[in-house]
Amino acid sequence: MASAVSVALSACIVVPQTQSVYDPDCKAMTRQVTLETAVIGGFTHCVGDGCAAMLATLGFVTAASVVVSGSIAVVGNAVYWMERQGQCAETRARTRAAAAAASAAK
Repeated sequence: MASAVSVALSACIVVPQTQSVYDPDCKAMTRQVTLETAVIGGFTHCVGDGCAAMLATLGFVTAASVVVSGSIAVVGNAVYWMERQGQCAETRARTRAAAAAASAAK
């Protein structure tokens, strides 16, 4: 029971994580930002108003981490999307050049 209370009274935060993934359409590795949750800190004993204040603080920390990390993820994914478009354009150009060379050789 004490461990369940400890988990319930711990702060969860959201953190951005950059991951590399293979894009088969572009035939290239691309990056994306995902959001992961993590548990930080916690307290096992509180009474009355002190408990309410700690819970409110933990809620504020969680909400703030969602807003900040979500903003980082949106901006990061927009940048990675533009980067991917450039990589895909290069891949398409090479594919077209190879196809043109192959048909010219026939």
